[in-house]
Order: sequence, then C-alpha cells, then structure tokens
Amino acid sequence: MIVDDSLTVRTIFKRMVESDPALAIIGTASSAERAIAQLASEPADVVLLDLEMPGMGGLDALPAILATPGGPQVLVVSSLTVDGAEHTLAALQMGAADTLRKPRPGGFTEDYRTQLLGKIRALGARNAETGSAATGLAERSFARPAANLRARRPEVIAVGASTGGIHALGQMLGTLGHDCILPILITQHLPTSFIPVFARQVENACGRPTDIAADGMVIQPGRIMIAPGHGHLLVRRSGDRLLARICQEPAPSGCLPSVDPMLASLALACDGRALGVILSGMGRDGVLGAKELVSAGGTIYAQDAESSAVWGMPGAVAKAGLAGLIASPPRLGEAITAQASAVLLRHG
Repeated sequence: MIVDDSLTVRTIFKRMVESDPALAIIGTASSAERAIAQLASEPADVVLLDLEMPGMGGLDALPAILATPGGPQVLVVSSLTVDGAEHTLAALQMGAADTLRKPRPGGFTEDYRTQLLGKIRALGARNAETGSAATGLAERSFARPAANLRARRPEVIAVGASTGGIHALGQMLGTLGHDCILPILITQHLPTSFIPVFARQVENACGRPTDIAADGMVIQPGRIMIAPGHGHLLVRRSGDRLLARICQEPAPSGCLPSVDPMLASLALACDGRALGVILSGMGRDGVLGAKELVSAGGTIYAQDAESSAVWGMPGAVAKAGLAGLIASPPRLGEAITAQASAVLLRHG
C-alpha cells in the first residue's frame, strides 16, 4: 500500500512498483486515516508511508498501521532535512522497518526505482521466511554455543545493525542491566545527516552517555559510541586504553559505515575479548568480521528471524555457525548482561 497525500507521488510510486511483476499494489491512500481503514480489510505486506500529511499524520498513525491484520512492514519515505530525520528516526524506533529519501522533482530516476523495489522485496519476503513452523527449529540448529567455549570475558560490546535494527536496538538496550558498564560500540547503517539525531535518540532511550565516534576518541566504560555516517568505526589499543579510529577504506560489504571492519579490529585490539551482536538488516555485513572475532576467542550473538524485519545480516552470521546465541532483542540484552558480568571458565 502507498500512503502519501500527493497524488503525483502516489502515481509515480504505483508505476514503479507495478513495473515489477512480483509485486502488486493492494491500494493507495491520501491520508493515514484512510490507510488504516483500508488495511483493516485489505492487508498489506509492505506499506510505503509518508510522515508529513494533513490530519493524523504518518507518525501518529504508525502504531495502528503496524497493528493491522497483515502485520505489515513499514517503509518510511521521508526528506533528509533535520526535521525529517527527527520524525523518521522516531518512526524507526517505534517499529518502522526502513527509510528511503523522498527525491525532489525530477529525482525519481531508474536508480531510485531499483533501490525502492529492492527494499520492498526484502521487507515483503519476511512473512514467507518466518511463516514456517520450522523456523524456530532451524534457528536453534544454527546456534553454536560450542563455538564460543573459548570465549573470554569481553572488554567491549559491539553492535551492528541495518534495516529494522533501530527498533531492535532500542529493545535490546532497554533490557541491559545497570551493572553492565562495558563500553558499547554501534554501527548502524544510516545517512550521515541522521547520525546526530540517532545519537540523541539512543542516549535518551537507554540513559547512557552517547558519543559520535571521532578519530582518537577514548572508548570508556559506561558510554556508547556510534559510528559516524562517513566512516567505519575501528578500535586500536594504546597502552591500557582503547581508542576509536575512523576509516573510509572500501569494505567488502560496500557499506559505509560497515560492521565488518569494526568486529575485525576488535579481534586484534582486544585479543578476542569482545562480544559482537548482529541485529536485523539486509545483506551480509558483519559475517566476515564476526568470523575473525570468533577465531580470536570472541563471542557473537544474532537476532532471531521471527523478530527481525530482515534476517539478512543476523541470518548470515547464524548460518555460518558463528552465533553462540540466536534470540529476540530483549533476550539478547539479558544475555549480554550475564556475559558481561560472568567469570568465564577458560581464559577468564
């Protein structure tokens, strides 16, 4: 379903979606109120939602849209202005799965169409992937606690996420115990202009001081550090201190920032004394770094398919046999708290 108060935008999006024979439009709506009414009788897998509309508006309507019978994934179409970032990130924290910028007139190009359809297909595939009763069994078979027997008490927690990850991150951080004071590093795929708003959102959500990483910044207990949008967040050791390093070299995943370099740098800087967590996201970013971290004696946790908007990144780690735990974000938060305070039997 396409929800936008602009007839022109609805028409363009409809034409783009219908150009893919695998996709079908079940309806369009010019207001959030009409969308909610339509979705009650015509469930959708994916809703393209404009946030700035007359009346209720997309942000206020989001909980009701997510609660409609189809349990749709919501792709927020927004501007990249400061106000747009505030509203979009609020929507992502509330449960919207992903965001796509709304182009200016003339910006609806072939590249934009490809990006839009790719996101819709990825989000729409979730119901097919998680609808099987065997999904939980398959996930449990991927979990490899034995792969983490060499695991050492972590010095750092490193989180990687993309599509659907902001909502998952909020759930996970919200369940961390107060005695978990390890520094937390976050690489979240977001436009650069969104990062300052995201940092404030994280700080407000979990009550932990939050910094945007800068080259040479000291990584401190009790604080959260977020990768800037223009570079990868790496870690290097200087004596007893861990320092942030910002790198812009191309990563295998093609993402900037990328999760892989962050995890790989922790394998070296911390001699494996790190806990990596891979949350919801498209693609495979994180699997290469996770392999290096586990090989060095580190631990990897992954979000489960049922709670993920897209089980791409966590699924890749799980299927590679690298995850010691595959679970929902609240369960991951509880396990992180236990892992951070545990005295491990080996190499503790």
